[in-house]
Amino acid sequence: MPGTNLTRDEARTRADLLHVDAYEIELDLSSAREGGTFRSTTVVRFTATTPGAATFIDLVAPSVEEIVLNGVRLDNSVFADSRIALADLAAENELRVVADCAYTNTGEGLHLFVDPVDGETYLYTQFEVPDARRVFASFEQPDLKAAFTFTVTAPAGWVVVSNSPAPEPEGEGDTRVWRFAPTGRISSYITALVAGPYVGVFDSYENGEQKVPLGIYCRPSLREFLDPEAIFEVTKQGFDYFQEKFDFPYPFAKYDQLFVPEFNAGAMENAGAVTLRDQYVFRSKVTDAAYEARAATILHELAHMWFGDLVTMEWWNDLWLNESFATYAEAVCQAEAPGSRWPNSWTTFANQMKTWAYRQDQLPSTHPIMAEINDLEDVQVNFDGITYAKGASVLKQLVAYVGQDAFFEGVRAYFKQHAWGNTRLGDLLGALEKASGRDLKSWSAAWLETAGINVLRPALTLNTDGEIESFAVLQTAPALPAGAKGEAVLRPHRIAVGLYELNDGALVRTDRIELDVNGPRTEVPELVGRHRPAVILLNDDDLTYAKVRLDEDSLAVVAENLGGFTEALPRALCWASAWDMTRDGELAARDYLTLALSGLPRESDIGVVQSVQRQVKLALDVYADPDWREQGLARWAEAAEQALRDAEPGSDHQLAWARVLGSAARTDGQLDLLAGLLDGGTVIPGLAVDTELRWVLLGRLAATGRADEAAIEAELARDNTAAGQEHAASCRAARPTAEAKAAAWASVVDSDELTNYVQAAVIGGFQQADQRELLAPYSEKYFAAVKGVWESRSHEISQQIIGGLYPALLVEQGTLDATDAWLTAAEPSPALRRQIVEARAGVERALKAQAVDRAAGER
Repeated sequence: MPGTNLTRDEARTRADLLHVDAYEIELDLSSAREGGTFRSTTVVRFTATTPGAATFIDLVAPSVEEIVLNGVRLDNSVFADSRIALADLAAENELRVVADCAYTNTGEGLHLFVDPVDGETYLYTQFEVPDARRVFASFEQPDLKAAFTFTVTAPAGWVVVSNSPAPEPEGEGDTRVWRFAPTGRISSYITALVAGPYVGVFDSYENGEQKVPLGIYCRPSLREFLDPEAIFEVTKQGFDYFQEKFDFPYPFAKYDQLFVPEFNAGAMENAGAVTLRDQYVFRSKVTDAAYEARAATILHELAHMWFGDLVTMEWWNDLWLNESFATYAEAVCQAEAPGSRWPNSWTTFANQMKTWAYRQDQLPSTHPIMAEINDLEDVQVNFDGITYAKGASVLKQLVAYVGQDAFFEGVRAYFKQHAWGNTRLGDLLGALEKASGRDLKSWSAAWLETAGINVLRPALTLNTDGEIESFAVLQTAPALPAGAKGEAVLRPHRIAVGLYELNDGALVRTDRIELDVNGPRTEVPELVGRHRPAVILLNDDDLTYAKVRLDEDSLAVVAENLGGFTEALPRALCWASAWDMTRDGELAARDYLTLALSGLPRESDIGVVQSVQRQVKLALDVYADPDWREQGLARWAEAAEQALRDAEPGSDHQLAWARVLGSAARTDGQLDLLAGLLDGGTVIPGLAVDTELRWVLLGRLAATGRADEAAIEAELARDNTAAGQEHAASCRAARPTAEAKAAAWASVVDSDELTNYVQAAVIGGFQQADQRELLAPYSEKYFAAVKGVWESRSHEISQQIIGGLYPALLVEQGTLDATDAWLTAAEPSPALRRQIVEARAGVERALKAQAVDRAAGER
């Protein structure tokens, strides 16, 4: 398959033929303020195992000026379909490519952003998966590592940061030249360049004779909000923890963290130059959960310096080796690092990461953790809950299975053996087998090479005295969703069974039994003869990856006393189980709302509170019986207002409930409250109505017709920043008029001028759950446009549109029928089909949940 969609077979053939030594890359960014294109000159030196053979190098560029192979200038016609054909290779080769490459506004390649606050231009690169080729000619696959030397010409007064330490710029006049030292052998996708009038704060990590320079960068307009001390603290904790656990010193010359605008992901593990979304520089008050999430991201990217950058997967089917490991590492570091502010990180992991994994694993697109990646389109849609969250959950299960000491012993051997190289799954498993003495082949086959999720349930009988006569753990493997590949399997699980008693309203663990679960039924003789406790919780401490159900008596106690668990993790497990039951149609949406209203007032973990708040909103919007929905939404809004007024002034819980009311307010009185908070006429003690909260309040007023264009413009005048412009775009799209919806649709679908962040804001404002009648006409428009969007827009932009504008709020059979008709007629590519099928599955699940909720109302 020619073009931008590199296949695995092509990559294998090229890797067998080539060994890449080094790149020398010169980029002229001196006219960046004008946009358009920039001059890129690449010299790459490589050897070929078969002289006379042919291959190609990748380049996505508007035009090529010059192509010279081994001193011979090639006709520019060899550049076609984003590839440069290279024929008659020598044993040793030098290729020079001069091209005009394009700046982007999509967050891919070299992204250009103009800050409305200072009018300055800011650049950064984002290359994963295959976008280094948008900036320089490259053999764009992870196993063709090389040393990279960057030389950058840019305006005087700019800061230029890359993988190597920044040199002193050279030159006079309006431009300067930065000549960076060569990197170690790394993959093209983790090279990086960040340039512009960024500001930096500096420190160093010191450990004995080791000294690693640390830098934090952001735009000047965000500097007043930057908290470098907190960021450096987490970073240094990560250095201490990972270097001790990995027994391998940090492998690069410095470590910079750069908060950049309009970043599509959370962050990117560029070697020694990590880029992060600058929403992590908090402009307004946020809850501690936001700081925990930022710390997790910081640690995730730091772990990648070893797992992903130092040692890299050979091909993208082992992407999970990178992402699952880093996700596990972030959580275990937060849980165990001395001085960590978030020792309960496994609670967050259970409540957020695993919930994401369980959802993804029940879609028709579910796949094994070690997925079959045939081409780049496959991997681009595979940054999902399986690759990150399920993979990390399974690694946690593996640690419980082999023991943490043996796990990290194997990891240390793995790093030492494969430093600066590329690996496959078997390389890691071999190191872990040697360290633990366990045969992991069957474990790998069950956990990594199959899809789907298991369900664990307790089965117990009692005698007349209330003592347990028998107790077993039942394991089932529900059939994979229609369309999914493979078959459901039972797996080996290492779990703990927690026994809890209710004392004065508190649920306290009185005992814990750890055991292996194998097959459909596993007896637990240790429980026989014991008095039945108030709650029996399978998978206590969250050791394995499985959906867990409570027995009837335990469920009744939990329903009345969920907030009574004295520890955060069992509460999180029960919340997660209740939400999963709601999604599966085992618990009606109205009953989940009742559980939330009962349990949230006693829930102390703010991360859990905010997760449940989001889930209640989703349950009411799409899982509730439409005939009852308004009643449920009214109960939720009333509860949010009361919780806001009752919360401790200035607390995280107060802010969380203010944001809920800012999306849920419905009555005139509630909307008057929002307006009063916005104009200052109403004050709730302790609640800071700051920049971000103001936009939340205005967004709801706009969506309900209480705020017009003039109000939006007035708020934008108060906050004429990039974030303010995005919020304003969202508010305009949220207005409840046909004209507002038409304008929003046209700006996204009919035009390609919006930046990635403004487009996302418009889509978010467009999709309002209270505006289904206004949205209904766009279902037909969506299916008429979606294939053209996929074929004409970049990957990131098309994903936003395809996922964001799907008629997910129109939960009706007609949406399923329209989707099925399109899937039959359009003959979409596998990657596009996957996105549409996933969206369809959400509507199908919602229809079933609505039927369950309707039946509950008829009881």
